[in-house]
Amino acid sequence: MAFPETVNLPFNGEIIRSRFVQRKPGELETAEEGYWALVQGDSLVLAGGGLYAGLLPAELAIASGPIVFGEWDGRPVRVATVSRDAQLPEGFAAIQWMELPDDLATLYGLARQIVFWERLSSLCSRCGGSTTRIPFSWGKKCGGCGHEHFPHIHPCVIVLVKRGDEFLLARKPEWAAGRYSLVAGFVDFGESLEECVEREVLEETGIKVTNARYVGSQNWPFPSQLMAGFVADYVSGEIEIDGNELEDAGWFTREKMPDSLPPQRSIARWIIDNHALGKGKSGK
Repeated sequence: MAFPETVNLPFNGEIIRSRFVQRKPGELETAEEGYWALVQGDSLVLAGGGLYAGLLPAELAIASGPIVFGEWDGRPVRVATVSRDAQLPEGFAAIQWMELPDDLATLYGLARQIVFWERLSSLCSRCGGSTTRIPFSWGKKCGGCGHEHFPHIHPCVIVLVKRGDEFLLARKPEWAAGRYSLVAGFVDFGESLEECVEREVLEETGIKVTNARYVGSQNWPFPSQLMAGFVADYVSGEIEIDGNELEDAGWFTREKMPDSLPPQRSIARWIIDNHALGKGKSGK
């Protein structure tokens, strides 16, 4: 397996630990030239196949930032956004995150989350007043009502349901033709992760499950989720999709698989490979 444990998946910090040290705003105040994580929509702007280093050319119009958010290979790295419709100077290219190597995809994911939070937190959600940075943190404080805001990380569950040698896969209508994945959903008010597993599976497929056991997690920066992975056992019920989120669901086996599975970089694929298909050390 390329990713022996979920901690090794892209978008988790372990992927870039040897190259990157995260810093909160104000912790690394420096005028030293360094690298740029330039976010343009779903892409990272690169120069010569890597992060651009040095002063930005004047014709590269920055929409927001920059913010020093860490050190990359021992030098400051700044995040800034480039307008989606901006023309890039010669030598620059916007590479979609799916096409980036694991380390740059992970740095992009972190930069994207920071950009999302900065945009989301510019105004107070309580009174609408302007916010300012709480020193040495990502938090913001409202200048009107004084309320403090901190980054919103949204917990989600994603679960493989097993019934003997069979496992439950589902598809959403907006996915590529033939692609199936695992049931997933956001944690609701007043419930544990295990309770969320049971509720989501029942709501979306009509299947009752038990014995939900945690197998790992993945940061998912689209825009700011934390995916908690589970395996659960079938109890009862026949598949009856909700008709809202899902287009189809079914029982599959190693011998009977859908045409397409989630990408290798996702915790969904990691769980399927390890706990359904037995391709990893944890699969049986």
